Amino acid sequence: AALVMIAIALLKREKLYLQTVKAGLLVGFFLFNGYSFQTVGLAYTTAANAGFLTGLSVVLVPLVTVVLDRRWPPAGVMAGAVCAACGLAVLSSADVAGFAAGDLLVLCCALFFALHIVFVGRFSPHHPTVWLVAVQIATVAVLSGLCGLLLEGGIRKLVVADTGPALLITALFATCLAFFTQNYMQRFTSPGHTAIIFATEPVFTAIFAVLLLKETLSPNTSLGGALIVAGMLLAEIRNFSWLTKRQRKTSRQRKRPAGGSE
Repeated sequence: AALVMIAIALLKREKLYLQTVKAGLLVGFFLFNGYSFQTVGLAYTTAANAGFLTGLSVVLVPLVTVVLDRRWPPAGVMAGAVCAACGLAVLSSADVAGFAAGDLLVLCCALFFALHIVFVGRFSPHHPTVWLVAVQIATVAVLSGLCGLLLEGGIRKLVVADTGPALLITALFATCLAFFTQNYMQRFTSPGHTAIIFATEPVFTAIFAVLLLKETLSPNTSLGGALIVAGMLLAEIRNFSWLTKRQRKTSRQRKRPAGGSE
């Protein structure tokens, strides 16, 4: 995926700046830690707990923003984040009463994913998207490769038969396209909104399971999905009210006679 993004950047003759390299290294470091803590944590906790705790990044993003900016995000975003987190809890049927070491690792994963979302939002408006994505993916590739070589038995463990199609699909669609879209579109929205949108992943999973695999929705899936969608709507309430006020103000200005006063 990194090689593909570098090739695209070279074909587009995009300039690579030192500040872009620094930004890509930082967000790539956050992304690498998110994946690493999630992968290791899965060995010591249940998949349900891991799914819910990873999804807590939807709540951690506004909290990270509070710490960095020293101001609270809109109330709608906070309420939407909490509502979406409740939906994830219902979907996963997680039981975090007995908090294990694996749960702590996955919680660290959620924190790093939250940091990734926040800093992509800060950097994306100021850097070429293709190079920003290329550097962060290359950072993940290098760090993951080194850890794999040092901790998992050398290069022979990396060569597995019949992985070509899977590598191609995950490199082009799940990595290049997904991260390019995130990095480009985050310049037009807030990190809080981005996190809530990410929380809809299990909702789309359920939809495709029904459409393609003919599965039926369980009560938990339906309720959890509804809470996540409600969280998205809550996050947009402030924007809707702002748009309505602006439309009313524009309408009053159009009705006002030239040179007159109300």
